[in-house]
Amino acid sequence: MQQLASRHLMTLTLTVDYPGMIEIGQVAAGRRRIAPVTGGIFAGDRLRGEVLPGGADWVINRPDAVMVLDVRLPLRTDDGAAIYLAYTGSYVATPEVMARLARGEPMEPSEYRLRTVARFEAGAAAYRWLNDLVVVGVGTRERAGPVYDLFEIS
Repeated sequence: MQQLASRHLMTLTLTVDYPGMIEIGQVAAGRRRIAPVTGGIFAGDRLRGEVLPGGADWVINRPDAVMVLDVRLPLRTDDGAAIYLAYTGSYVATPEVMARLARGEPMEPSEYRLRTVARFEAGAAAYRWLNDLVVVGVGTRERAGPVYDLFEIS
């Protein structure tokens, strides 16, 4: 049996405009909202830089208290390269913890599970290696927004 190895790619810290969320309302899959991502930073051994404004999380809160994530972000590396990052994932917690999340209350990472699968698109030659990576992430929810540790799977 083969084993999967992982390597830390980067830590991604996002700033989300929670008061500016756009409420779409109840749709077939659940409650749809769009959360603007206004900035942030990312840092790892092979890349670092800032999260540019213009990204968002197209969130669905399902009836089973799972929040489904669909995030798309523009990034700019410290050396000026533009990168597109998209990830999907889920925030799984009890209905009580989800209610606390909605009220903006703090919670412990042990009270929920935040996981993602990410993909990158890079045109700059120095970062094209990102285009073929399989990347998974684990996250925590902080007051300003989520913080993810993203790992390259090999």
